Amino acid sequence: MAEFREQDLAGARVERVNLRGADLTRVDLRDATLRRVDLTGADLRAALLLRTRLRGVELVDVEISGELRNVTVNGVDIAPLVEAELNRRMPQRARMRPDDPAGFREAWAILERLWEGTLTRARALPEAALHRSVDGEWSFIQTLRHLGFASAAWAGRMVLGDPAPWHPLDLPWDEAPRWDDIPWERELRPSLEEVLAVRRERQAMVRDLVGSLTAGRLAATVTRTGPGWPQLEDFPVKECLHIILNEEWEHRLYAERDLNVLEKED
Repeated sequence: MAEFREQDLAGARVERVNLRGADLTRVDLRDATLRRVDLTGADLRAALLLRTRLRGVELVDVEISGELRNVTVNGVDIAPLVEAELNRRMPQRARMRPDDPAGFREAWAILERLWEGTLTRARALPEAALHRSVDGEWSFIQTLRHLGFASAAWAGRMVLGDPAPWHPLDLPWDEAPRWDDIPWERELRPSLEEVLAVRRERQAMVRDLVGSLTAGRLAATVTRTGPGWPQLEDFPVKECLHIILNEEWEHRLYAERDLNVLEKED
C-alpha cells in the first residue's frame, strides 16, 4: 500500500486516480475543485466545509451530523428548518442557548438531570462495555473524559482564569494539536468511578459558576493568551458558557445513541 506523508501537493492535478478505500487524514483540500468524483460510501469525520459549493450532486441515503449555518439546498436555507425540528422533538434543547444568568442556571440543571438518567443506563452495563467504541466513536468513558476537558478549558481556563486547569484524565478532541502541557491519552482505561470523580468536580465548578453568574459578568469578555488552549482575546463569557452547554447536550445524545447499541450487544 502506497503512503504519502508530509508532502506539499498544492496546485497538483489529479485525474483518473483510484483512491478507493484510501485513508485521508489531516489533508488540506481548501479551494480544491472536485469534478466527477465518486464519494459513494465515503466517511467524512471532523471535516470543515466552510464556503463549500456542491453543484449537480446526488445526495441519496446521506447522513449529516454537525453544525449547520447558512446551508442552502436547492435554494432553501435548511439550517433554521433543522433547528426548529430538533427543538420540536426535544423541547429542552431550546433552553441550551440562554441569554441571562437565570437561563444558564436552568440549562445546567436540565443537563445534570438528563446526564443522571444516562449514567443510570450506563451503570447497568458491564464496565468493559463502557470502554467499547461504537462505529469508531469515543467510548462512554472517553466521552466523560472529553467533557471534563471541555469544562476545564471553557470554564476553568477561560472564565475563571486558571492557566492550567487540567487533570491527567482529560481528553481533547481527536484532531487537537499535541500541546506540551495538556493531557492527551486516548487509550487510558480508567474505571468509571475514577472518571466520575473528576466529572463531579468539573460539574460542581460549572454549577458554582452559573450559580453566582451576574448580568455584568455574563456581558463581559475574557482574554487568555498564555501557553495552553484556548488562546483568545476579548472572547465573550456568554459564548464560553454556550460552548459548555452545547458540548454537554450533544455528547449526551451521542452517548445515548451508543448505549442503544451496547445494550443490544450485552
